[in-house]
Amino acid sequence: MISLMVQWQSITQDLNSGLTTPDRFDRLLATIRQVLNCDASALLLYQDQQFTPLAINGLADDVLGRRFVIDDHPRLEAIARAGDIVRFPADSHLADPYDGLISNHDEKLQVHSCIGLPLLIDDRLIGAITIDAFDPGQFDLLRNEDLRFVSALAASGLHTALLIEQLEKQTSVSTIENQTLTSRRGDRIEMIGQSANMQALKEQINAVANTDLTVLIMGETGVGKELVASAIHQQSNRESNQLVYLNCAALPESVAESELFGHVKGAFTGAISNRKGKFEQADGGTLFLDEIGELSLSLQAKLLRALQYGDIQRVGDDRHITVNTRIVAATNRSMHEEVKAGRFRADLYHRLSVFPIAVPPLREREGDVILLAGFFAERMCRKLNLSNIRLSESLTQTLKDYTWPGNIRELEHLISRAAVLAKASSKAPLTADNRQKVKQITLDIEHINLQSSSAHGLNDNSSNESSSNESSSNAHSSNAHSSNAHGSNVSSSAANISAANNSDTSANISCQNFKQATEDFQKQLIQQSYQQNQQNWSATARELGLDTGNLHRLAKRLGIKQ
Repeated sequence: MISLMVQWQSITQDLNSGLTTPDRFDRLLATIRQVLNCDASALLLYQDQQFTPLAINGLADDVLGRRFVIDDHPRLEAIARAGDIVRFPADSHLADPYDGLISNHDEKLQVHSCIGLPLLIDDRLIGAITIDAFDPGQFDLLRNEDLRFVSALAASGLHTALLIEQLEKQTSVSTIENQTLTSRRGDRIEMIGQSANMQALKEQINAVANTDLTVLIMGETGVGKELVASAIHQQSNRESNQLVYLNCAALPESVAESELFGHVKGAFTGAISNRKGKFEQADGGTLFLDEIGELSLSLQAKLLRALQYGDIQRVGDDRHITVNTRIVAATNRSMHEEVKAGRFRADLYHRLSVFPIAVPPLREREGDVILLAGFFAERMCRKLNLSNIRLSESLTQTLKDYTWPGNIRELEHLISRAAVLAKASSKAPLTADNRQKVKQITLDIEHINLQSSSAHGLNDNSSNESSSNESSSNAHSSNAHSSNAHGSNVSSSAANISAANNSDTSANISCQNFKQATEDFQKQLIQQSYQQNQQNWSATARELGLDTGNLHRLAKRLGIKQ
């Protein structure tokens, strides 16, 4: 025990040293693993009825991205409600959340020994430490007194880290004193990722959120621009008021002005009563204008006035209505190019881009793809009524190597499809009513089709700049991922174009930039598919795996149709 006390004294010094918080937690778990001789351990933060991993040791990397809702994990629920050390017998019938998630054990994946250490501050649960081992008797000689000491030490370190984090985000100590660390804050927006680019993005959000500056969010399709907008709203002093969403690309020209500014009874045919527009609905809150680059020039002028003077006019009304609405806009287009081409007003662009935020594509977020894969896998557990979804090592490496043209949305769809296929192909025994009782599955390469996803990704990001934060089209559709047949059609058409124009491509490749070459290829692909489908746009959209509305807009932008 003397040796044990020396180890804890050392880690106490680390917890109070100048190490960064992640390093302190890693050292804590490394010491726990060394002293207690366990196979895996995890430090978990408890908030909003779920455990969030802050640090892991001996577990698969994707565990850091998972969020364990206690209602779905009976062992974690037992730890949360116990108030003291919890020892689970080796033959416990309660599913272990880490089964299959301990790394470097190919044939021995089931956890046998498990202890949970709740972390309490003033009898309030703020987190937990779990220690696991394959040997059923590994922890038999550990005394509860020693484990309580570890729990108290870790609770103090975690509590200090949380206080420091809140101090960094608040403007005064008095604000913190009036809040509890474990109070429920509603459905908080969480952005999964630990890469340098994601940390920089979070810092930008933290900087601008609690101001009234207009924000322009730029990024490729599928990177999570709406999530960024929600995070800005939830961290602002407007959080208690509404965040109103409006997709500018889905606005028919005939009703666009009414949707934005509202109308009075009798303003036009069908206006049977007064109606508030999105600006009024978001009064005191935030109005999120998604795909702002799709607005018509006439509507851009009216939006500019609302931004300049802070008042609006309902359609059919002469009165001016003053609104206090913050604008957050998003686009996947290159707005500089849109302004140069005359498709977007320069004055409105400058009004919107007071604080521009560029959301990095997934390929530029090193390491985050595995955390996100774990997050989506854990979410699918609940949807498919499974206790655990594991990612094989080969699949993990494949996900790391892929370039993700469809970004996070493509990854989410891929994990969802793979989980459904893996469950369907499971060899689990049948129950009395001839149903399969599948509780754990492993996702492997055979459950995915990245070649098909890559073809769709070309359409999803119709005109990505080579390393830019902006994309110049809105050609993404979740339907593009629904059928492998679509991918083969696109690949076939692309192959025909490539063969027909091989000599032209080699001759012109040196005098075209990437963007122009991509647009030329898209134009040829759409035109060929359009002719093959007897000039039917709906059939063309189905073959290319695109939403019909997105295809029409892309065709207009490429000059294929007027």
